[in-house]
Amino acid sequence: MDQPAEAQAVSVRGAGKRFGHVAALDDVSLDVAPGEVVAVVGPSGSGKSTLCRSINGLERIDTGTVLIHGQPLASPGPRLQAMRREVGMVFQQFNLFQHLTVMQNLTLAPVRSRQLSAGDAQDRAAALLARVGVEAQQSKYPAQLSGGQQQRVAIARALMMSPKIMLFDEPTSALDPEMVNEVLEVMRDLAEQGMTMMVVTHEMGFARSAADSVVFMDSGRVVEHAAPSDFFDNPQTTRARDFLGKVLHH
Repeated sequence: MDQPAEAQAVSVRGAGKRFGHVAALDDVSLDVAPGEVVAVVGPSGSGKSTLCRSINGLERIDTGTVLIHGQPLASPGPRLQAMRREVGMVFQQFNLFQHLTVMQNLTLAPVRSRQLSAGDAQDRAAALLARVGVEAQQSKYPAQLSGGQQQRVAIARALMMSPKIMLFDEPTSALDPEMVNEVLEVMRDLAEQGMTMMVVTHEMGFARSAADSVVFMDSGRVVEHAAPSDFFDNPQTTRARDFLGKVLHH
């Protein structure tokens, strides 16, 4: 059943990362198949965000390897920039440029990287903003939008570079509860259209219903990696049972 690393969209092998005395990642190995949606769950400080950032090259791991479509993650420089275009990332804080309109936020990078002409970039941006349901907001500035709208704009911006993989680092945790679903809805649509996705999330309903597999992390390690039904209905470790007991009964 195990596919070779070349066949995987993402293949992490023996990844280690320390911050001082803390092992943020401790010998983590993980595969994400093309078109797979992986939810990464676990307590705060378990290494979920560090894993996400390591796959995008925002953090350099100390040991181990990260392969994107069979290619090792490059050192900082032009090759890493090219690989990053294949891996879109959406953060907890929307990271939009506050002094640019929604349309400018989306078109800046593709035009700068000369991927698209200004006209083509605007056409693509308008189509993506419609896809995430905020086409009416394109001439507004981020501060004029709700948190849910800003996060949907951030997703559209990541999609502008036509990534093959999308990473989401707790994309709903900074949102008011009533705005969470509008962002999860966009993510569900992406999943249904076959986008390869890795989602660090506290939204257990999303993990159960939209993910193909769930990775449970604790203290920098992958403790369990299972189908959602298996993980939620029959966790294999005391640690996972304890975690689910806390998050599912709140």
